[in-house]
Amino acid sequence: MDFYLNLLNEKERGPDDRPSIGIILCAEKDDVEVEFALKTKANPIGVAEYQLQETLPAEFKGKLPTARQLADVAREFLPAPRTTARKKKS
Repeated sequence: MDFYLNLLNEKERGPDDRPSIGIILCAEKDDVEVEFALKTKANPIGVAEYQLQETLPAEFKGKLPTARQLADVAREFLPAPRTTARKKKS
C-alpha cells in the first residue's frame, strides 16, 4: 500500500491536494495483525471490514454508475487492443 500511495502522491497529486489515504477493505479484520502490519508505515492507511448485501440500499439507487457506464469510462483510459498481422503462407 505504501508503494501505491507514494507513487500516487508523487505522480498524480496536484499542488493543492492533500496526501492520499490508503483504505484496505477486509471481510474480517484482526486488530492485532493490523496494528503490527501498519506500525512502521509512513502513509496514512485505514482498515475496515465490509459486509456484502443482497440488494442495493434504496438511498444509493440512481446514484451509482451502471456496469456499462463504468466499462465505457474504463475504455477511455485503456490503450486500444493491438492487432497482429499474420503472414500468408505461400
